Formats: sequence, C-alpha cells, structure tokens
Amino acid sequence: MQIYNTQTRRKEEFTPREPGKVSMYVCGPTVYNRIHIGNARTFISFDVIRRYLEWRGYEVTFVQNVTDVDDKIIKKANEEGRSAAEVASQYTDAFIEDMRRAGVEDPTVRPKATEEIGPMIGLVKTLIERGHAYEAQGDVYFSVRSYPGYGKLSGRNIDEMEGGHRELRADGQGLEDRKRDPLDFALWKAAKAGEPSWKSPWGDGRPGWHIECSAMSHKYLGLPFDIHGGGGDLVFPHHENEIAQSEAAYGTAFSRYWMHTGMLQIANAATGEVEKMSKSLNNFLLLSEALDLVRPEALRMLMLQTHYRSPLVFGDARLAESDAALTRIETAVKNADWLLASAAEGEPAVDAAALQAAVDTARAAFVAAMDDDFNAPEALGSVFTLVGELNAAVAGKAIAAADVPAVAAARDAVVELMGCFGIDVAAGEQDLSASYPAEVVELAAKIAGFEGTGKAEAVQALLDARAAARKEKNWALADSVRDGLAGLGFTIEDTPQGARVSYGA
Repeated sequence: MQIYNTQTRRKEEFTPREPGKVSMYVCGPTVYNRIHIGNARTFISFDVIRRYLEWRGYEVTFVQNVTDVDDKIIKKANEEGRSAAEVASQYTDAFIEDMRRAGVEDPTVRPKATEEIGPMIGLVKTLIERGHAYEAQGDVYFSVRSYPGYGKLSGRNIDEMEGGHRELRADGQGLEDRKRDPLDFALWKAAKAGEPSWKSPWGDGRPGWHIECSAMSHKYLGLPFDIHGGGGDLVFPHHENEIAQSEAAYGTAFSRYWMHTGMLQIANAATGEVEKMSKSLNNFLLLSEALDLVRPEALRMLMLQTHYRSPLVFGDARLAESDAALTRIETAVKNADWLLASAAEGEPAVDAAALQAAVDTARAAFVAAMDDDFNAPEALGSVFTLVGELNAAVAGKAIAAADVPAVAAARDAVVELMGCFGIDVAAGEQDLSASYPAEVVELAAKIAGFEGTGKAEAVQALLDARAAARKEKNWALADSVRDGLAGLGFTIEDTPQGARVSYGA
C-alpha cells in the first residue's frame, strides 16, 4: 500500500507503527456554526480511507477532536447573547448529526478541547522547561526559531516568513509587542473579561488553537502515530505548528504520514465557471443544506469521483450525474436480487466461469487502485466494469438454479466493494410495502377477489390475476389490472421470469 506523504512530497510504502493496527488523527471542526461542504469533503474522504483500511483487515483507532473553545465561538456567543459553552454544545451536536446523515462513522475517540485542558497545560509547561516557549504577561508563546525543523511540512523557509508572519498569529488580539519574535505563536492566552478561562501556572486563560491537537493526539495515540489528516488549508500554519511544538516537547517524530485533501470548488450554474466557495459570491453551502437537496449516497458518490488530493468541483449538474451513476449500480443489484429470487430448475443460462473471472478481476483492480494512495475514482471504475459484466451476463435471461452461485457472487461483490465507500447499494431492496397506498387492497378485492389485508399480498394477487388473464387472452382484465395499479403509482415490468412491480419510481 502506497500513501502520498505531504511532508516528503512523494508516495511511500505504508508501514504502520504496529503490525495490523493503524492509528489515525484527523482534525475536527471548530464548532461555531454547521460545517460546509468543503469541510464535509475532508471528513468523508477520511471516512472512506478508514473504512478501506478496516476492510483490508487493519484495526483502526481513529481520533477526531472538537475545538469547542476558540475566538470564533466566543464572537458568535457575544453576538447572540449566549455563553460560549452553549454555542459550542449546539454546534457539536449539529456536527455529529450532519456526519451521521452523511454516512460518516463516529470516531473511536472524539475528545473536546475543553475537557483536555490538563494535558495542554502539561505540554506547555514541558515546552517552557525545554526552552521552546516563554511566558509574557499571562500569554505563552512558542519560540519558532528554537525548533530547527520548522517549515518541513509546508516547505517554507523560516527566513522568508518575516513579511507574512501575521498568518502565523493565533491570538488575533494585536499583541505583537509581547512576542520576542513576530513568528512566534500563542500556546496559551491570558484571560479576558467575559471569556471562558481555566487556571494555569501563568494565570487564568485558555489554550491556543494549535496546542490542543498536539496534546490530544499524544494522549490518545502516542507518538509517532501513523496518519495525521486534514484539509489542505491546514498544512500551514496549523499542522506546521503541531509538528514544531510536539517534536520540540517530546523529542520524537510526531506523525509518520501526513495526508491532506484538496480544495472544494463550486461550479457556477449560470456561467459554467468554477469558483471558490464564498459567502460573498452567494455560493456558500452547508452540508446540512446539501443533504436536504440530495440523498447522502449521491453526495458521497460525487466525492468519490475525484481523488482526495485533487480539487473537487461541486455543482448541481455533477450531483445529478453522481445520483444517476449510483442508480445504475443500485439497479443492477436490484435486478440481480429479482433474478436470484425467481431462479428455477432448468438449463444454465449464464457463463459462470466468465462472470466469476469478472468478479476476480474487479476485486483485484479495486484493491490495486485503493492501495495506490486510495485512488477511489479508479476503484469505482472497477465496480462499474463489474456492473456492466453482470448486466450483460443476465440480460434478457431467466436464470436457472445452477446460475445462482455465479450471479450471487457478482451481486455480492458489487455490494461489498461499494460498502467500502460507505454506500449501501442494497438498501433499496428492503420491504417498501409499508409505503403502498391502502387503496391497493381494495383494488385487489375488486379485480382479483383478494380477501386479505396485506398490501404486498394484494399487489401479488393482482399480478397473478393479470398473468392468468393474459394466458387466457382476456386482455380487458389484464389491462384493468395494469391501469388500476398505474393509477395508484405502480409500474409493471414484464421480464422473462414474470412480471414485477415498482412503486413511486
């Protein structure tokens, strides 16, 4: 398995710290609002990576923090006349809700910054003791120049950062004069009136943004852990600062592999141009809003069709294309399930050896693609190839019992491989009769003499009545069944193995 390491700027063979186990840390949200689809791209990408690693047999410990104390949270609380804790609690719950709606699995551990203050203070104390940090009027700053490796993740030269040092600032409070060097960044911030604070050796205050991830990853995973992930916008300064303060404090490497997702861009429906997502351009979309417009599986499908490191273009047209592509896979599974349930004795109709070969080829291609830096688009292509082979193998055929193993193997492989992406393409095969209109029972009683109360049984009675009428060339009765079902929202499809019905399609 090869992983592209942001730090070395090349693909490297993945060798976990402990055989058979993977330790992962992915930076979570700052909970001052619901997350947008750009955030979701990162979280869905790493959910797919985690799922694939588990599918390959690894035991994955996945840690994702929640930043529930921050300048943005405090600002939001002041604007709304609430406490920072109330704002953070509301949007933490919203984040978890959005992730679950999007099919993202809960992390193994989800630590909150406000519940990990002790380890952060301990880390800051260690940095001061080792000469990498200093206190200034209740603030504590990391001395960037005390750590020789600063810049190794982002590739920036420390001597060329002077002119743009403000992007390193973590406090945003105009306290540059407290720093010994303008490049230094805040580890601990002195308390201000009306802000949440905790006691520390330097007075009441709260942690800087960067320190929390270093403290929590060390606590829950140990160092060096295997994979640190996040959006590409976090490479500098956040992840660069994490490396500096962690390695300066603990004297060991921080993360073995660094992985970052590409930017999400918006396709302008009117102009066709690709834009950066921005509130000022009126193209800003929250994940919750997107999930109100499209089913989660289609959103994940769109994300899968672009490599996680590449820029992803998001738009209505692409969502529609992704939904159509997903429907093609779901339809193949649905058709296979119908054929399998209807198989009867008779001569084999399927080239079992060829279909099994297609399954084996698809599995091998899927693994090869995902082992190559989690190339989901290419892996997805192998699934579509298998879907095409399955469709061709059973097209227009009434399969025999002898064909069942080969067809089932192909169907199950499609479901399993898509499951690695967090998409259940067999979900549509659940019993949908509960949604059937009650009038179908009345129709079956009138036309087919049905005496029961079950809606699914009523539909089957109507299909049986239609089949008998067609056999007897009673076209008027057959048409009345068809028209009656159509009037209630049903569609009849005639196949070599008999008629089947769909509802609301």
